[in-house]
Amino acid sequence: MSGFVVGLTGGIGSGKSTVADLFVVQGAALVDTDVIAHQLTAAGGAAMPQIVATFGHEIADAQGALDRVAMRRMVFTDSSARGRLEAILHPLIRQISDQRCAESSAPYVILAVPLLVESGSYSERCDRIAVVDCPETVQISRVMARNGLSENEVRAILKVQASREQRLAIANEVIDNGAGLTNLYPRVAELHLKYLALSSEKAKANC
Repeated sequence: MSGFVVGLTGGIGSGKSTVADLFVVQGAALVDTDVIAHQLTAAGGAAMPQIVATFGHEIADAQGALDRVAMRRMVFTDSSARGRLEAILHPLIRQISDQRCAESSAPYVILAVPLLVESGSYSERCDRIAVVDCPETVQISRVMARNGLSENEVRAILKVQASREQRLAIANEVIDNGAGLTNLYPRVAELHLKYLALSSEKAKANC
């Protein structure tokens, strides 16, 4: 991997995607591991043959894409299913995200990794870690409104993610998204200038 890479993470409902898009507007490149995962599990996706071989044809929908409802059901009933799925997806996601970061010609890359803390190795591949943060109550209300889930369902998702404290512990920069967009614009603009400067310093040091 070459260039300057900023790992961007945050819990569900924190507003990672919004922040990532604001960095793109500033001129950063975006490599989103969620997007890569969806591409790998779409109809004809590179991961689907192995997923079907591992979990059976019932895990794919009529078009041949991953049936996420069926997969979620399987994960809840079989504690090993999540680990087996991740063992298929994570090496492919890492390979593709590394390649896209290396190929970028932008001044720096935002590498959006929702489970950056949990995955461990991603933090070693980033020059900086930026964490999008907001109170848990805000996360819950946003996800309930956006996904139509109950509070208990959202709390169950939060339970399997890293805690707010764990994310903040690895952050070089924290982006507060508790108050919405108004405060995000100046913060992202400020960090954009910082990352441009750091990227330039790294490029000079590597010459």
